[in-house]
Amino acid sequence: MPQFKRLRRGSCAVAIAIGILTASSAFAHVFPQTQTPPAGAEVAAPPNVTIVFDGTLEPTFSSLTVSNSTGKQVNTAKSAIDPNDKKSISVAPPALPPDKYTVYWVAVASDGHRTHGDYSFRVK
Repeated sequence: MPQFKRLRRGSCAVAIAIGILTASSAFAHVFPQTQTPPAGAEVAAPPNVTIVFDGTLEPTFSSLTVSNSTGKQVNTAKSAIDPNDKKSISVAPPALPPDKYTVYWVAVASDGHRTHGDYSFRVK
């Protein structure tokens, strides 16, 4: 019987450790919640391209760029994190002619974990 209790205690400890590690890794990265213009949308030329993430961003290492259908980066302005909402990053592209554009993002969470991705939209 004592061996069974020890085994059960050990199994509980392992389960708790796995739960803690899984929970902490799930909260270590930030991911997009909303995108303006939205992914896949066809819109008039937007004054800004903005992504709101599910966590606070590290301004020094997070970025947003916009490229046209040939892969050329079209924004000359640097992206910036909203000082009033540290989850939001945006960039002001020049007037965009009709084309397909891809937004490339790098998001570094306040704890240093990095994620990246992209999405596209069209300007009519």
